[in-house]
Amino acid sequence: MPVHFSGWEVEDDGASFTGVLLKASQKPKDHGVYTMYHGTNVASARLIIANGFKQSAGGMLGKGVYVSRSMTKASSYPKGCPHGDRVVLEVSARLGRVKRIDVDNHPLQLTWSAQGYDTAWVPPNCNMKSVPSGLEEDCVFDPNRVKVVCIAKAPNATIEQELQQLVAGSSTSGGGGSAPDVCSLCKRMTQQGSQHIEQPCWKCGKKICILMSKHFCP
Repeated sequence: MPVHFSGWEVEDDGASFTGVLLKASQKPKDHGVYTMYHGTNVASARLIIANGFKQSAGGMLGKGVYVSRSMTKASSYPKGCPHGDRVVLEVSARLGRVKRIDVDNHPLQLTWSAQGYDTAWVPPNCNMKSVPSGLEEDCVFDPNRVKVVCIAKAPNATIEQELQQLVAGSSTSGGGGSAPDVCSLCKRMTQQGSQHIEQPCWKCGKKICILMSKHFCP
């Protein structure tokens, strides 16, 4: 039987590479690195890109950085903010030790970080009244575990271009010495001093990175 396409598609748990987008229903694995989203406004997006994330003063899961693997969830924040001022940041989140919070008034709902957990995870459709959307939510206690990768959504093309340039500048300058470079093709972080290998696809000639999770020739 003839083959009508060439390429590949792989999936991993994010423990070895960043930029992995798992379904919101899949339980985050300890020490995994995941692609997630954070909703904010334009002004705050500029500050986050320049200076990194800050802990929220509080919230349903206490202090931390709130992110989600659901773009829909992130797009609904900040609450009360006009849609014309909302930005969704795509981030790389190192979750560390994860605590599942799946019922209202969970005994560790606000104290999980004091018990040695790095992240609290609310699974989708767990029927918590405090999460009426039923969409997945995560709270990462240490802001240094969450890094901006790119702009997933912006009010318009002008703002998106501005913020993307800020992200690129932050990656190039090291973001104060802590932000890693990101491969422009596979969107995964590169190791310090070791760039990803880029080459033309043997079939279609398109420029690819050998660590891309998928590639299909036209």
